[in-house]
Amino acid sequence: MRKTFLGVKLKTLREQRGLTQAALAQALKLSPSYVNQLENNERPLSVAVLLRLQSALGVDLQFFSEDDEARLFAQLHEIVAETALPAAPEARVPDAELRTLVQQMPALSQLLLRLHGRARGAEQRLASLGLGERDGDAGSAASLGPHEEVRDFFYAQHNHIDTLDRAAEALSARLGAADHAQDLTRRLEAHLLAAHRIQVQQLPEERLRRFEPAQRLLLLSDALTPGQAAFQLATQLAYLEAGAEIARLVGTAPFSAEAASLARIGLASYFAGALLLPYGRFLAAAQELRYDIALLAKRFGVSFETVCHRLSTLQRREARGLPFFFVRVDRAGNISKRQSATDFHFSRSGGTCPLWNVYEAFAQPGRVLTQVARMPDGRSYLWIAHCELRPTGGYGAPAREFAIGLGCDLRHAEQLVYAKGLDLASPDSATPIGPGCKLCEREGCAQRAFPPLGKQLSIDENERSAEPYLAR
Repeated sequence: MRKTFLGVKLKTLREQRGLTQAALAQALKLSPSYVNQLENNERPLSVAVLLRLQSALGVDLQFFSEDDEARLFAQLHEIVAETALPAAPEARVPDAELRTLVQQMPALSQLLLRLHGRARGAEQRLASLGLGERDGDAGSAASLGPHEEVRDFFYAQHNHIDTLDRAAEALSARLGAADHAQDLTRRLEAHLLAAHRIQVQQLPEERLRRFEPAQRLLLLSDALTPGQAAFQLATQLAYLEAGAEIARLVGTAPFSAEAASLARIGLASYFAGALLLPYGRFLAAAQELRYDIALLAKRFGVSFETVCHRLSTLQRREARGLPFFFVRVDRAGNISKRQSATDFHFSRSGGTCPLWNVYEAFAQPGRVLTQVARMPDGRSYLWIAHCELRPTGGYGAPAREFAIGLGCDLRHAEQLVYAKGLDLASPDSATPIGPGCKLCEREGCAQRAFPPLGKQLSIDENERSAEPYLAR
């Protein structure tokens, strides 16, 4: 662990607990002068002190996590890039100041992010009235849409909703372990009938699930696989048995009306995933199989995507799984799902990186591709990519096609079966990728499509960097 000066965080923690410096020193068996030096950043917060905080006060070490710092830094760095003026590079906030702000004052950093979100919303409302800046004006930014509001909510929770997770696990225990998806589907149907007097029927419908409360009838499409049918049944149970908790969670965030509706759907889906893949049993299986996604999908009777999504949620305080980043994209590069328990941050302002292996997966459907990738900040990740084809009809009907990406920090890679045969130690084996061209400052990238935000390139001064997107 690097030397970490977290005096403001330590002082915040002490004040939250209502302790004086002397009382904290006594609890940690340290001298008051030593605690004073820690709070004033005259001494680093060592591993030994962190362990004493955990033992004496029950502090979750995630409070001092470097991963959280990296998350906040990436988000603030994006804001700075969006708002910087190419003609005044000296006005840009230096990265060193951003890192200090994030490390010492995380609450203030979060406040800045919320204020920026409000500013983008106001900017969009002005634009809709014809009063905003014209397209192409410096400083303009996209609004924070309802999907982004919901994504940010899950992001702030490290993609783990503990109350729903435990409720789903308890219901799973009452239903009993199922040998396969069809068995689980029958148990869910029986529970709906016994506990809620709801009958289930399958019909040739386009909609996956339709609930008729007056008739106490749940209609499912007959095109669903057993695993998909079980998920739809579990989603309906989420509304019936965890509806109050879902409403409470939605009420804790300042959602717009449309975002609140999407958040309810997202939380119900979270409950359904946790019911099909109960936390303790699924985590044990993942560790036993070294996170082999195909074997986990076979054991629990669900899809590759469902397993990846669930792996990104295993952040229970006393039994954490590996922190994963999960994403689903289409051939056009549209990101329809993005969930993270890590510090990894892809930009909202300009797409993703074409060197990322998730796009290569479309050319090799059915295969699992691996990639060691390094971001501009020096952090490296192991990425797994897989393309799923989903037929939607008969001959000639276009199939739904998505690439699924699952990534984790390289320091966890040896725990995954996918690290077999990869050179994890050599820096040269990593593919240099970025958060998207508009935020990536790598020079000389042959795949660059746009200049970085807030940076005005001159062909005379930087011809190599300018050529890829000026010569097309």
